Amino acid sequence: MSVDEAVRRPLLARDGDEELLGARLVARRKPGQWISAVLVLLVVAGIVKSLVTNPRYHWDVVGAFFLRPSILDGLVLTLWLTAAVLVSSYLLGIVLAVMRLSANPVLSSVSAVYIWFFRSVPPLLQLLFWFQMASLYPQISLGIPFLKPFVTIETAHLFSGLLAAFVGLTFDMAAFAAEIIRGGLVSVEAGQTEAAKALGLSKARIFWRIVLPQAMPAIIPASGNLLIGLLKGTSIVSVIAVQDLLYSVQLIYAQNYLVIPLLLVATIWYLILVTILSTIQFFVERHYARGKGARSGFWQLWRGQLPLVPRSRPRRDLEVLR
Repeated sequence: MSVDEAVRRPLLARDGDEELLGARLVARRKPGQWISAVLVLLVVAGIVKSLVTNPRYHWDVVGAFFLRPSILDGLVLTLWLTAAVLVSSYLLGIVLAVMRLSANPVLSSVSAVYIWFFRSVPPLLQLLFWFQMASLYPQISLGIPFLKPFVTIETAHLFSGLLAAFVGLTFDMAAFAAEIIRGGLVSVEAGQTEAAKALGLSKARIFWRIVLPQAMPAIIPASGNLLIGLLKGTSIVSVIAVQDLLYSVQLIYAQNYLVIPLLLVATIWYLILVTILSTIQFFVERHYARGKGARSGFWQLWRGQLPLVPRSRPRRDLEVLR
């Protein structure tokens, strides 16, 4: 018998086929998941009980200082610094990524050294160096080397704490942004660029209209993580007396000695901000990852333990011989 004849051959009916075809599908039990979920819930319940019943948290003090004007001013400065550093670091990161991918060995080497250096030095050290710039370079001159400078600036009046924080965080984040952008650009197939060149498009137009839009699905998720890390990383500017959210809290508890409640105020604000950014990142990532995987969560775990899956429909493609 040939293969085609075997495929076209009708199936024979057997006792119990109707019951088998109409049987209810039941998912395999997973008691380990239930046990682990219960244990985690018990730990969470213990933590919540401690937070609610421990009087040393002073939640009344937290509520009293949560919307204090000085706290809100520090919050605004934190948001402004995060947004300004993000924009400027990504503009510089695009330049560094293009230099890194350039066929010019000088541009590629300079970009590689920049990325290596700023990824290796902790950001707190960078902030301290920029804050102490006046002791290293009392003056900054602009002009042609070995000739009289055009402009001379006193760095003692230029590099305030806020400017040092902005410059230091920008240079640090630009190194990471450059690697994220470079990874996204490399993910675009080379054939896209070759096809655009065949159409006579310029290199700048190819990059901005063809390569960069296709690299965005690989760039955006990592950029969201970098943004969240940047928002939390701005708290280090408090060491150079920049009055961000954390430093505003420190100024208050240095006067009333209510350290824990004031730190909780800053913690709650950071939780709110990061939650908002994480929600936005979730929807953006889900938009670019459509069709790549199924959703998962506690609802799916709970439903998978119950034998309430709808009855399967009998197969209509079986030709039964009587």
